[in-house]
Parts: sequence; C-alpha cells; structure tokens
Amino acid sequence: MPMNPYRHAAGFALLALAAGFPAHAQKQAPPAKKLYCWDEKGTRVCGDALPADAVNRAREEFNARTGTRTAEVQRALTSEELAAAAVDAERKRADAAAAETRRRTEQALLTSYASEDELRRVFTDRTGIVENNIETARFNIASLRDGLVTLLQTAAERELSGKPVPPKIDADIRTRHAELQQQLRLQTEYQRQRVELDGEIEHILQRYRELKGIAAPAAAAPAPEANPPGQQ
Repeated sequence: MPMNPYRHAAGFALLALAAGFPAHAQKQAPPAKKLYCWDEKGTRVCGDALPADAVNRAREEFNARTGTRTAEVQRALTSEELAAAAVDAERKRADAAAAETRRRTEQALLTSYASEDELRRVFTDRTGIVENNIETARFNIASLRDGLVTLLQTAAERELSGKPVPPKIDADIRTRHAELQQQLRLQTEYQRQRVELDGEIEHILQRYRELKGIAAPAAAAPAPEANPPGQQ
C-alpha cells in the first residue's frame, strides 16, 4: 500500500511541536526586581541592593517596576528582646495551663473527689513541673555564672598584660551574659508560679469545703514554751 507523504509530514510536525513544547512551557519570567528602603541614622535610604549592615534593620520592599510595596520586614530582635519574648511565652503558657486546671477542677469538685487528699493530687503534676523548672534554672544560672566569670578573668588577664581581647572571647562574654539574664528571669517567673500555685491550691480547697459543708481544719496549737532555766 503506498505511503501518504502528507500524513507522515503532519506526524513529524506534531512530534516536533510535542518535543519543543515542554521546554518552552518551562521558561518563566524572571522575578521582579526589588527596591529596599530602611532608616539609617535617622535618614531614609533606598536602593536596589540590601547592604549587610541593613539586613537586620526594619525595612520596606517595593516592586521596582510598579513601585508597589510588596513586604514590610521588622528588625531582628536583640538577645535581650529574645530572652524577654521567651519569658513572656512561658508566662502565657503557664497562665493558660492554670486557667484550664481551674476550669476542670471547679466542674468536678463535687462529683469526682471524695476527700481533700484526692483533690490535692490534681495539682501533683503541676507542682512537680514548676519545682523542676526552678531547680533547672538554678543549675543553669550557676553553670552560666561560672563560665562567665572564667571568660571575664581571661579577658582581664589579657588586658592587664597589654594583649587585645580576641573577638571570640568578647562575643562569648556577651552571649553568656544574655543567657544568664534569661535564666534569671525564668527563675523569677518559676518562683512566681510556685507561689501562685500554692495560693490556687488553698483557694480550691476552701471552695471544696464550702461546697461540701466541711469545716476548715483547725490550726495546730503552738508548742508550749520550755521552762526557763531554774524552773520546773
């Protein structure tokens, strides 16, 4: 049977188009060029490149072709601000846990606990966590303080001998100091939580006694004073 030359020509054309189409489809327009604007010593500076010393500053980004603002980047936080944010996050987490415990405890006071001892066990886990956090912070503070003292002594000895303090030692001192301040703040926060937890436990026990109609336990009588010397 004779071959149809037009049919084969059309087939070759389709194959050529099919082979070339993916490569053409993969080509994408280059990303739009950006303009950056930031404050430098009270002066607003703009440019199409971001210098290394401006990377951590607050800035605005614009489409260089249209002038449309495309992003607003906040400045990088300092080590002290990061430490404060960590303390704030921990406070919020602890406060949320406390609120949830209060809600569940109030709902179950009358139906779930037959005695005050059973009610106290609700707080066992939280008490243990807070006390463990206090001990961990105390250990970290001691370790960081010892390391900081060693670094400061090394820097002082080099300065007294007329030698410059290496940049690494200076950076380590700053980092260790920031970490120490963070742990001190955390320790203060954990101690606050412990005091508030004791007050919360006592409040819940009082509420439980009110709902159950139970009288509060009498305070222990003070121990009798010892007889002064020479008296029986």
